Amino acid sequence: MRKTTALSIFSILGCILLWDTSSFRLLAQDNNTTLEPLTVSSDGHFLETTKGESFFWLGDTAWELFNKLTKEEILEYLDNRKAKGFNVIQAVIFANTDKPMVPNRYGQVPFFSSDPDRPNERYFELVDWTIKEAAKRRIYMGLLPTWGDKVLKNWSTAEEIFNQQNAYRYGCYLAKRYADYSNIIWILGGDRPPLTDSVDKRPIWEKMLLGLREYPSIAKLATYHPWGESSSSDFWGNDGPWDLNMMQSGHAREDLEVWEWTERDFNKKPYRPILDGEPSYEDHPINWQASKGYFRDWEVRKQLYRSVFSGACGVTYGHHSIWQFYSPDQAPIAGADRFWKEAMDRPGAFQAGYLKKLILSKDAGNRIADPSIILEKEFKEGEHPVAFRDTLSTYLMVYLPIGGQINLRTNQIKKNNLRVTWFSPGTGKRTKIEQIVNKGCQRFQAPGSGQGKDWVLLLE
Repeated sequence: MRKTTALSIFSILGCILLWDTSSFRLLAQDNNTTLEPLTVSSDGHFLETTKGESFFWLGDTAWELFNKLTKEEILEYLDNRKAKGFNVIQAVIFANTDKPMVPNRYGQVPFFSSDPDRPNERYFELVDWTIKEAAKRRIYMGLLPTWGDKVLKNWSTAEEIFNQQNAYRYGCYLAKRYADYSNIIWILGGDRPPLTDSVDKRPIWEKMLLGLREYPSIAKLATYHPWGESSSSDFWGNDGPWDLNMMQSGHAREDLEVWEWTERDFNKKPYRPILDGEPSYEDHPINWQASKGYFRDWEVRKQLYRSVFSGACGVTYGHHSIWQFYSPDQAPIAGADRFWKEAMDRPGAFQAGYLKKLILSKDAGNRIADPSIILEKEFKEGEHPVAFRDTLSTYLMVYLPIGGQINLRTNQIKKNNLRVTWFSPGTGKRTKIEQIVNKGCQRFQAPGSGQGKDWVLLLE
């Protein structure tokens, strides 16, 4: 993990004098934040706790959590996600996308007069409380200090309120407030490019991150959430200030080549973990056009598995109604087709948890994507399989989006016999377990084939 920047006396005094912290409730016994902080593994590719335990990021996008839900609803949501195996919740402190400053359910706004130098204590108390409740459930909060349109509005009607100076001071404020919380991951950005042909907003984000790291605290990972079909590495290369890279494969296309994107970032030096922080949402109109259909659970599963099997340190699931917390008292955004409480138990949310269990059934930090396992090289659009093995070549896994037959090279496993197991991403169940002779190259037939009938082959 990147080390905290050395502090100057000026920086410390600047942070200390900016706000009165007397009302902050940051005592460890009050926080109940017992989670181990996260760090980057020694090989630079995966995440682990500071105790050295592998950590597989299974996130959920709850962007509007703080300004759309009551405490009771937040607990209902967190309990539901914990039960399904989610361990990272991605939420925005200052969201209100495409809107002026709008109060939360308790009538509080993040800043007075839209001024980042005037944070509202009562608004942030709800953020404090939510982070603590997440920690009780062993959930990390992937916190966005602000949505990206407050730095570069692009298509939004929001006001760009951040500059380098107040972004740094806001970072200091958050760093002090959450110094003793161990279950926070900082995610800067928010669906906007930091760099365009006409403007470079990267210095603002870098100043905000500098503020977040200036104040002595429990170390926290940091990444950047870019706009659709891009990666944070597209804008900073691999020389940027982030601990891990994040991409957004987005909602415009089915079967975007996330395996190629993941492999590209995985192999960039110096090595950093990579994950897809916003693949296609379940029940989202394809390319925002209902006439083209919706991403349902199978379409979502394909992208989750392909990035993870290609070397990602985890992945984020999302539902189109949940990120906006669509409810009967508000209009849907971009064609949401059901309310958020119903959406919590959609098939894809369960299936994301099955993926996490599958990866953690082995050593999650001991994976190597290996396309050479798959002997065929040409596939129709939407049918592209992906494969990985462990570093010691004791097992391998192959994801087949439509099941069927596949020819594989199995001679990486230096044993005469193989145990064959088929795993269903749709049900989370294992089936058809058998022993075979390892011939080095051989053909395998999945238990089913066709759309919605994806399978994982495990050889060990």
